[in-house]
Amino acid sequence: MSKPVVLIAEQLSPATIDALGPDFEVRHVDGTDRPALLEALADSNAVLVRSATKIDAEALAAAPHLKVVARAGVGLDNVDIKQATTAGVMVVNAPTSNIISAAELTVGHILSLARRIPAAHASLAGGAWKRSSYTGTELFEKTVGIIGLGRIGALIAARLQAFDMKVVAYDPYVTSARAQQLGVQLLTLDELLEQSDFVTIHMPKTPETTGMIGTAQLKRMKPTSYVVNVARGGLIDEEALFEALTSGEIAGAGLDVFTSEPPLEGGTAHRLLDLPNVVVTPHLGASTEEAQEKAGVSVARSVRLALGGELVPDAVNVAGGVIDPYVRPGIALVEKLGQIFSALSHSPLTSLDVEVHGELKDYEVGVLKLAALKGVFTNVVSETVSYVNAPLLAEQRGVEVRLIVDDDSPEYRNVITLRGALSDGSQLSVSGTLTGPKQVEKLVGINGHAIELPIEKHHVVMLYTDRPGIVAVYGQKFGEAGINIAGMQIARETAGGQALSVLTVDSPVDDALLEEVSSAIHADLFRQIEITEA
Repeated sequence: MSKPVVLIAEQLSPATIDALGPDFEVRHVDGTDRPALLEALADSNAVLVRSATKIDAEALAAAPHLKVVARAGVGLDNVDIKQATTAGVMVVNAPTSNIISAAELTVGHILSLARRIPAAHASLAGGAWKRSSYTGTELFEKTVGIIGLGRIGALIAARLQAFDMKVVAYDPYVTSARAQQLGVQLLTLDELLEQSDFVTIHMPKTPETTGMIGTAQLKRMKPTSYVVNVARGGLIDEEALFEALTSGEIAGAGLDVFTSEPPLEGGTAHRLLDLPNVVVTPHLGASTEEAQEKAGVSVARSVRLALGGELVPDAVNVAGGVIDPYVRPGIALVEKLGQIFSALSHSPLTSLDVEVHGELKDYEVGVLKLAALKGVFTNVVSETVSYVNAPLLAEQRGVEVRLIVDDDSPEYRNVITLRGALSDGSQLSVSGTLTGPKQVEKLVGINGHAIELPIEKHHVVMLYTDRPGIVAVYGQKFGEAGINIAGMQIARETAGGQALSVLTVDSPVDDALLEEVSSAIHADLFRQIEITEA
């Protein structure tokens, strides 16, 4: 019997090959040579790539025997996950391989800015000896503000505390108890910007966080302060940053990532490269030998599991494994419920119950608990969330998680509810189900309000006091702004009591309009939800 074929399309460490073991036929191809790649994929069962090889619809169509695509790294921009899922191909990555490297690079940028190391090097290398021109500042007893206190943020906090720095943080999803464990003081974003000598951002890139450090935020910073971004390009508004740096609003910036990479000639990002108070690196967060080796070994192990028919914790789409076919459609539903839950949360989560009701009680549904956690944290932390690190993220944040299974489902064959306690003492619940032969994903409950609405990419959720004319108010305002309402469900407890409106809209709603509508209807809760596809 022939061995499964594992195709390695880019240069990977010898340890990666060793981790695969002797059970596979390992072949090599240059993934950037498109014709050679497509030919080699024809009888491959798995392919290992880094960032240069594109596994798109064409590549997947050329690989009828492919079972798994493994990206030896974190990003998956070069893999068409949706098409892979449609083709029944599992996609895996190495979500935790680079966290130490990214944390250390952040510290490197902070030190480079504080002591002006790159500029001093360039001056001396150019033949000048200008000691007085490169006077720096000590980190000792300075304040560093960390925006996003996830795994990377926590590593940075520990390292900078060794410099006797005061560490403050902004993260709406972290409890004060967790921050206290890390020796970090939680502040609002405005307070952090005003107090910090160094600001470093470690948030995921979502519609809400894109450009979260803009003109208004930079104006709040001290003229002697510095900002660092080693997370995602676009979290800092590059035009606003250029203006702040050239006008003296802030002292400097350290950048490893850009909105467009490489920075385009003539663009704002490219102009940043020429500023004397900016330290730049070409997206080196994961560029260490150790991170690359960890990534290769991690995905090699995942390939072994996938081709062995076992559940792969690092799979981003769980397209195979030992999950029962009756359970598998619920995975995507529960991930989306998790995203909705996080979007509706107004304070950090302290405990979460994943309740599975109905016929699913007769099946192994542990993967739904993992899917719920993956959804909850997907748009909350900067690192890629997988089925292996989602429970760790919950544990680090002190979130207690339970799986509850029973057959109590009077209205649907199955219904899944995420019910959580928040740090302010309130509770939040969202429920969903799959209906009909096409297994349509539907949102069927929020905080006890019964609705039934297909889950789409864009939703707006409003909670307000029931009274005549509310629908006309928000309908008119959205219409005037060119926002099309594609679907709507309204639920209320009693006439004149609390009412819930859930809208499906065709496009995102900007923050200014959301605030205007919320004010007009005197909303108790007003949230925009954008579902990130797995």
